[in-house]
Amino acid sequence: MRLLFIGDVVGRAGRAAILQELPKLKAAWALDCVVINGENAAGGFGITEGICTDFLDAGADCITLGNHAFDQREALVFITRQPRLIRPLNYPSGTPGGGANLIETDKGQRVLVVNLLGRIFMDALDDPFAAIERELSACPLGMVCDAAIIDFHAEATSEKQAFAHSVDGRVSLVVGTHTHVPTADHQILPHGTAYLTDAGMTGDYDSVIGMDKAEPMRRFATKLPGSRMEPAGGSATLCGVAVETDAQGLATRIAPVRIGGRLAQAWPDFWESR
Repeated sequence: MRLLFIGDVVGRAGRAAILQELPKLKAAWALDCVVINGENAAGGFGITEGICTDFLDAGADCITLGNHAFDQREALVFITRQPRLIRPLNYPSGTPGGGANLIETDKGQRVLVVNLLGRIFMDALDDPFAAIERELSACPLGMVCDAAIIDFHAEATSEKQAFAHSVDGRVSLVVGTHTHVPTADHQILPHGTAYLTDAGMTGDYDSVIGMDKAEPMRRFATKLPGSRMEPAGGSATLCGVAVETDAQGLATRIAPVRIGGRLAQAWPDFWESR
């Protein structure tokens, strides 16, 4: 299977990059499944139903979230009727929505998508290591699903790496989100799981992690509260990771994706060039 994961979409600039680039990428690369992290898509904080629908219409198969999952209050309601919008699995019992879903592709393949939130330097939620064990026991790779993608939304690189090694050989891809900076450590772990510490953001990189520079610079300099931070509005770089899997659902190839905007461009040379 051909899988594409797209990192945290930030604001209007990030949304524009998705709507412009994703339909072309899905056709050119013959993608089987596309997952987008959309937790910063609405003005940098959360997601709305309209934005969720736009991403699905553009070719996304599933949208994951993170610590800003419910910053837009409407998400508490519409997530219950939109199974392709997934919040972190390790939220407390009773939280609206689901933390995992089995997505069926156009070809009838089954892709397990799981969203988890880390605990180091983050709000202390339930144990993500225990939560994924329960999920993978219920939906094992190669038996119930043909591929499995985990969006591990976390601050600490050590936690992301430890988590990936704990599920190596049992999922297709573990990709980190949240820090908005793409890392250069894309690899296939010893037992066949593709891994990237952070996919980076889909947003304007002439910014402070996607936000207009002035307000965060002022806050760092003065240590005083100020106005609301707003997403930067320049040209966005679509960032993510491309993975190809074998018949067992394990990764055979992985490559970073960076298209448009300020960053050096990158895409999988093992698929058709753009």
